[in-house]
Amino acid sequence: MFRRWWARVRAAGRDRGMSTAEYAVGTLAACAFAAVLYKILTSGQVMSMLRSVVQRALDAPF
Repeated sequence: MFRRWWARVRAAGRDRGMSTAEYAVGTLAACAFAAVLYKILTSGQVMSMLRSVVQRALDAPF
Protein backbone atom coordinates (compact mmCIF):
# COMPACT_ATOMS: atom_id res chain seq x y z
CA MET A 1 0.00 0.00 0.00
CA PHE A 2 2.78 2.42 0.89
CA ARG A 3 4.68 1.51 -2.28
CA ARG A 4 1.71 2.34 -4.49
CA TRP A 5 1.22 5.67 -2.73
CA TRP A 6 4.92 6.48 -3.03
CA ALA A 7 4.89 5.58 -6.75
CA ARG A 8 1.98 7.98 -7.31
CA VAL A 9 3.77 10.75 -5.42
CA ARG A 10 6.93 10.26 -7.45
CA ALA A 11 5.00 10.16 -10.73
CA ALA A 12 3.16 13.37 -9.87
CA GLY A 13 6.45 15.14 -9.20
CA ARG A 14 7.62 14.59 -12.77
CA ASP A 15 5.01 16.97 -14.20
CA ARG A 16 5.93 19.97 -12.09
CA GLY A 17 7.41 21.91 -15.02
CA MET A 18 4.47 21.37 -17.32
CA SER A 19 2.31 24.10 -15.84
CA THR A 20 5.10 26.64 -16.28
CA ALA A 21 5.54 25.66 -19.93
CA GLU A 22 1.80 25.85 -20.52
CA TYR A 23 1.64 29.31 -18.94
CA ALA A 24 4.54 30.44 -21.13
CA VAL A 25 2.86 29.22 -24.32
CA GLY A 26 -0.43 30.79 -23.27
CA THR A 27 1.28 34.10 -22.52
CA LEU A 28 3.03 34.10 -25.90
CA ALA A 29 -0.24 33.33 -27.67
CA ALA A 30 -2.03 36.13 -25.81
CA CYS A 31 0.75 38.60 -26.68
CA ALA A 32 0.66 37.58 -30.34
CA PHE A 33 -3.13 37.97 -30.43
CA ALA A 34 -2.84 41.39 -28.78
CA ALA A 35 -0.24 42.50 -31.34
CA VAL A 36 -2.44 41.40 -34.26
CA LEU A 37 -5.49 43.07 -32.74
CA TYR A 38 -3.54 46.29 -32.14
CA LYS A 39 -2.29 46.29 -35.72
CA ILE A 40 -5.82 45.81 -37.06
CA LEU A 41 -7.41 48.44 -34.82
CA THR A 42 -4.78 51.07 -35.61
CA SER A 43 -5.06 50.65 -39.38
CA GLY A 44 -6.48 53.62 -41.26
CA GLN A 45 -9.64 51.93 -42.51
CA VAL A 46 -10.66 50.59 -39.10
CA MET A 47 -9.83 53.89 -37.40
CA SER A 48 -12.13 55.77 -39.77
CA MET A 49 -14.91 53.23 -39.21
CA LEU A 50 -14.55 53.52 -35.43
CA ARG A 51 -14.44 57.31 -35.67
CA SER A 52 -17.68 57.36 -37.67
CA VAL A 53 -19.39 55.03 -35.17
CA VAL A 54 -18.37 57.25 -32.26
CA GLN A 55 -19.39 60.39 -34.17
CA ARG A 56 -22.85 58.94 -34.92
CA ALA A 57 -23.24 57.93 -31.27
CA LEU A 58 -22.35 61.42 -30.06
CA ASP A 59 -24.63 63.12 -32.60
CA ALA A 60 -27.65 60.95 -31.77
CA PRO A 61 -30.71 62.84 -30.53
CA PHE A 62 -31.91 62.13 -27.02
